[in-house]
Amino acid sequence: MKIFKFGGASVKDASGVKNVASVLEKTGHENTLIIISAMGKTTNALEEVIKNYVEKSNELNASVQEVRKYHQQILLDLFKDEDHEVFFEVNAHFDDLEYFLRSNKSPNYNFVYDQIVSYGEIVSTTIVSHYFNYKGLKNTWLDVRNFIKTDVTYRDANVHWDQTELLITKKIEKNTLYVTQGFLGSDPNNFTTTLGREGSDYTAAIFAYCLGAESVTIWKDVPGVLNGDPRYFEDTILLNQISYREAIELAFYGASVIHPKTLQPLQRKEIPLFVKSFINPLLPGTSVSKGLDLEPHLPCYIIKKNQLLLSLSSLDFSFIMEEHISEIFSLFHQYKLKVNLIQNSAISFSVCIEDKFNNFNKVIEVLEKKFKISYNENVSLYTIRHFNEDASKVVETNKTVLLKQVSRETMQIITKE
Repeated sequence: MKIFKFGGASVKDASGVKNVASVLEKTGHENTLIIISAMGKTTNALEEVIKNYVEKSNELNASVQEVRKYHQQILLDLFKDEDHEVFFEVNAHFDDLEYFLRSNKSPNYNFVYDQIVSYGEIVSTTIVSHYFNYKGLKNTWLDVRNFIKTDVTYRDANVHWDQTELLITKKIEKNTLYVTQGFLGSDPNNFTTTLGREGSDYTAAIFAYCLGAESVTIWKDVPGVLNGDPRYFEDTILLNQISYREAIELAFYGASVIHPKTLQPLQRKEIPLFVKSFINPLLPGTSVSKGLDLEPHLPCYIIKKNQLLLSLSSLDFSFIMEEHISEIFSLFHQYKLKVNLIQNSAISFSVCIEDKFNNFNKVIEVLEKKFKISYNENVSLYTIRHFNEDASKVVETNKTVLLKQVSRETMQIITKE
């Protein structure tokens, strides 16, 4: 079986949905499981719904209706008959969302987040599945929450692999076209969980691993994996081949094309991953598999924006020893701060962190009782794999360099622009 994953950009409007159908007609769709994200910027729009819900804003209803209206227009553009059952199914999903907003009693923000944001994928796949059937691409819609089982770590759930593999291998049949959601799972009580932002790639890897898939293809609006994000770097070059090891390195440092958790399950069963363009689906794209580390071999640039550079030093000029570092990292783990770079000396410790759960101020309150603290907000972390002198100049020109760290294959630079 082949696994295809289409992100939000590929189904952002009716033309996008029609193009996905065209991609399947060109590449073949027998014995394929398709994973689809929320349409366009729907996840962001549902995060606005969550914000209004939590803050008890008068804008809550308007924000919900905006999401409903967006999908309604896509339906009207795809289906000639407004009595088609898809209109009723989509409206029923939004009615369920509104019921949850009225009836929920849980004060747990992360739980509420997962229950609300999941409607993006549910509605998206409902529309796409019905459109495929409408165009003669007979398929079966699956609720991924019946297959991927997780713990109760809402917004960043951990997969229960044995249970998940049993459900997938028992219920997924060969020679069938399936459509299901990315990003979602369910906990032991069948409440919705999510696998972290951009987790649809991970969903593809989970299904591929459990099914022993022939391959995974991630369809993007770029020709494949480039050696830098074209939004920030000029004259980027397509990477034809990347080894699993090198791809994991790139993902670890934050390459946005491949989700960090996607690659390990694929590597374990040596399932090749392809990154291709849904605009030009017959082009070869990038292959991630066994083989050369990188072809062509050249510097690869990764940038992480909106980072925090935190520097700690002891109040009495004593050494920062292992027990101090252990305490600091325990605190980061407790408050879910992601560490992207570390540098320490005898009496100081600097760390570049990512605060996606907005817990930084709570951590500072604890740390300032034991350490002298300084920090820079909104810094950029650049990582250059296979760097050379010219590559470092590309990053450093016209920027203030706050910290630089170099190893054999990798250079990392923190800048304030």
